[in-house]
Amino acid sequence: MSFILTNQSAGIYLAPIRSQNAESLLELRLRNRSVHSRYEPEREDGFFTLKGQKQLILQRMEDEELDRAYMFGIYSAEEERLIGQITINNIVRGVGQFADLGYFIDHKHQGRGFMTGAVGLAAEYAFQVLGLHRLQAAILLHNDASRRVLEKNGFQPEGIARRFLKINGQWQDHRTYALLADEASSAGNPPM
Repeated sequence: MSFILTNQSAGIYLAPIRSQNAESLLELRLRNRSVHSRYEPEREDGFFTLKGQKQLILQRMEDEELDRAYMFGIYSAEEERLIGQITINNIVRGVGQFADLGYFIDHKHQGRGFMTGAVGLAAEYAFQVLGLHRLQAAILLHNDASRRVLEKNGFQPEGIARRFLKINGQWQDHRTYALLADEASSAGNPPM
């Protein structure tokens, strides 16, 4: 998979993350490690090394070959710099045809519409290219910025998943959101 998904109005593009992007991904993670720790699982120190990021990328490339997950870098079109990551993962085929969506962005680029644009592109890819029926995301109850990103893209809240994921060392409740393929197309989202 080698292509770019562009959202000119948001000023971003998505591109698959590959081994040659490991250093940029590591820099992004290190720059945001303390800021994002309250939203992420605890990770071993080895994760925050070049070797750890290369292992992550190789695992995601294998997942892609097996149609289990697709990981993209979020790039600022103006800076042509990696500013975030978005992943369509835990893909279920058969009668389900759904996946989970996970993402993060450099704290210095928050609040500028980049993540809203990236989620829109990922949703279009999930529905138009992967042929999924449903895309879902789970966010911490206090993560208002992420809630706004999902709602701006037409995701609907579905409920609270109690003690759903172990984030920052604690099992925490998450609010679940979902977007269906027919909702995305009826919302008039522009094609990729």
